[in-house]
Amino acid sequence: MAELGAHLTAASAGDDRPSIFEAVAQDSLMAAVKPALQHLVKVLAESNPGRYGFLWHWFDEIHVLLDLLLQQHYLARCSASFSENFYGLKRISVGGCRQQSLATAGLPKRQHWKSLLLLVLVPYLKGKLEKLVSSLREEDEYSIHPPSSSWKRFYRAFLAAYPFVNMTWEGWFLIQQLCYILGKAQHHSPMLRLAGVRLVRLTAEDLQALETKLPGATSGRTHSIKAQVQSAVRKALAGVAFSLSTGLSVSVFFLQFLDWWYSSENQETIKSLTSLPTPPPPVHLEQGAGSALLPRLKTVCPLCRKIRVNATALATSGFVFCYRCIYTYVKAQQRCPITGYATELQHLVRLYSPES
Repeated sequence: MAELGAHLTAASAGDDRPSIFEAVAQDSLMAAVKPALQHLVKVLAESNPGRYGFLWHWFDEIHVLLDLLLQQHYLARCSASFSENFYGLKRISVGGCRQQSLATAGLPKRQHWKSLLLLVLVPYLKGKLEKLVSSLREEDEYSIHPPSSSWKRFYRAFLAAYPFVNMTWEGWFLIQQLCYILGKAQHHSPMLRLAGVRLVRLTAEDLQALETKLPGATSGRTHSIKAQVQSAVRKALAGVAFSLSTGLSVSVFFLQFLDWWYSSENQETIKSLTSLPTPPPPVHLEQGAGSALLPRLKTVCPLCRKIRVNATALATSGFVFCYRCIYTYVKAQQRCPITGYATELQHLVRLYSPES
């Protein structure tokens, strides 16, 4: 059974079709980038609301514009989205000729714009719909609208129907992935089917063409002012998109590290390391010269041999002295009088009894 599952999920060496693991991984990549950027913007907005508050208020719109610029750059340059190119994949037209073109040639115009809209617009609308449902549920929970209003009946019906609509949407994706695993479909996602494209792996010719192609290369020399302005705008947008994509490529590994660091398994490991037992006091004091400084009564200061006044502990060793005695000693000797550990005045900790 395990061998059968391995053959179903892993593509053969001669097949250009990516495995289901590669396809799902590239789908989840961009889904992980947005929450990370959202958390960063939230921290900036909370630290300085006057300067960065608008970023948090218009985060969805700013993100969709940056995403549009990024995906447009990669679709035009690599025939793939950012995440697909990151995993070494490209898009080809389903109804096109059998001969595959290079990734640098780009998609047909119709498939290009359909892919761009489905990559950027659908996640944006889905996120807005989820926020709307969340706000409506809060209003319904706290009864903000009058019970007899027609609006309340409408959004209650909407809230009742939304789970079934969302289940249908997610089930559509699940069935498409199962058909892809079983070899009954060319697409692992309905969005690819709607765009009229499918995913294949990059070939050696594609990689060579991508390496030799310059981001801002032009095919001819333009002389008109309008053409020069358009070329400058394209170069500026391509530069911004290239910088954004490079930063995202580096950030992907950082996000994966944070995901591992804050995982439940890793937190259990950190907790077990930080909950080690407290080490015992220095054993060399039992027979060393420093043991002669320790009085028999625990309320006596080891320095002045009198009842402690303003008890003060050393954070480096844990022994307790009079404040005046230990302050004068540490200031002059820079060490603990019992253990000899290096000590500074900042390591003095005043102890307050319930009577004080």
